[in-house]
Amino acid sequence: MSELNKRFENFQEKRMHIFSEIVDRYWNGKLHEEKDLENLAYEIKEKYEFEEKDMNFIKNHIRVAMGLDPSDNKKFECEIKNIKEYKKVNKPIVTKIDGACEYCEKECSCEDSCKYEAHIYKRTKGPIIENNKCLNCGECVKDCDFGALADKIEFVPLIDMLKDKNTKVYAAVAPSITGQFGDATMGQIRTGLKLMGFEDMVEVALFADILTIKEAFEFIELVKDEEDFYLTSCCCPVWFKLVQKKYPELFEHMPPSISPMIASGRFLKKLYEGSKVVFISPCIAKKAEAKEKELEGDIDFVLTFRELKTVFDTLNINLSQLANDEKDQASFAGRVYARTGGVSFSVKSVVNRLNPKRLIKLKSKKVHGTKACNKLLSELSSNQKIDYNFVEGMGCNGGCVGGPRTNIDVAKATALVNEFGEDSLIMTPFDNENVFKILSQFNVDDINKMMENEEIVNMLKR
Repeated sequence: MSELNKRFENFQEKRMHIFSEIVDRYWNGKLHEEKDLENLAYEIKEKYEFEEKDMNFIKNHIRVAMGLDPSDNKKFECEIKNIKEYKKVNKPIVTKIDGACEYCEKECSCEDSCKYEAHIYKRTKGPIIENNKCLNCGECVKDCDFGALADKIEFVPLIDMLKDKNTKVYAAVAPSITGQFGDATMGQIRTGLKLMGFEDMVEVALFADILTIKEAFEFIELVKDEEDFYLTSCCCPVWFKLVQKKYPELFEHMPPSISPMIASGRFLKKLYEGSKVVFISPCIAKKAEAKEKELEGDIDFVLTFRELKTVFDTLNINLSQLANDEKDQASFAGRVYARTGGVSFSVKSVVNRLNPKRLIKLKSKKVHGTKACNKLLSELSSNQKIDYNFVEGMGCNGGCVGGPRTNIDVAKATALVNEFGEDSLIMTPFDNENVFKILSQFNVDDINKMMENEEIVNMLKR
């Protein structure tokens, strides 16, 4: 790489430095006016030896790190005001930032990064994003080392809420969180989040337990003979969107379930009126899912593991030195949703519990990675004879543990998820007293009657 272009090299790391600086200054009351952002932009320019012509590129990364859209404006004008007024981050999530592509010397084109159908194209002025086709899987953002593509970060608009004593903010953490913050235990992560201002931390695996029960009932109802099959819909937004957009003829095999993320928001907001819910995961697509029209408002903000780690580091919260506030909230089955095969295992365990003498057994087909998902769906749509009846697709390789914003590699994350699942004192959703406690709030005193409750059914439906 030429000396001229090194200022763009390893921009993913530089981007996190920009985010850290914004968090530090906003958290500590040092960002009051647009001139404060101008000063930050020039500090970034000097630190990384950018040129004057790169200033709008830097400013747009500051905007995106604040959860705002890129702009053609050469000056900051009302960004601070907007951040204080915004109660949400708007679509699109993945954005193009001009100013870097002309310096890129990579032989591969941007389309090689798209693991689905190359909806991002290399052009002389940079990539073109077709947002009506993009699955928001995040592969292109992860692979773009020059910063021409970026996903908005949703933490800065959240800061004022965390500091407001009258606003209760709950952290709903994805099952793949275990091991993502070094040796810190889940209890220490909970303590760290509370120090930051969160009311409490809740395992989304608890709500995966509830969705598992729903899908088990649906499987029993819908798969009546050897030709029937069921496409799970309750976990991965990339899988869900792929089916919805490209294979509408298969969509009828996918019941309109919400994801555990959405369920966590709906249930927590129902149980704790006026509360806010922040989902924390390795997934960029979850940021887009939370902004879908029929789901909007269920989750207020989405953070990634990498973003949260930057926040902990910036605020000098050393997790390994904190008190261990442990709570056993979810079953083994709910926790292993984080890796490929977890949903299939979980639903099968409940189907066998509900109907052990059922003649048609659940036979799963598990695929991961968008190319493999696309291939399987293509085979299904061609009406080929199949020897399975429950289809689980995960957009990332290895499942959620392979998401674009993880802090550790897939193999290590998978092992830790399995270990964390085994540590649970609860084996299946049917053994989870926390599920019983939640359902009792809706006058359901028997899990077998959960799907007879109209309010519960509606809460779990798209």
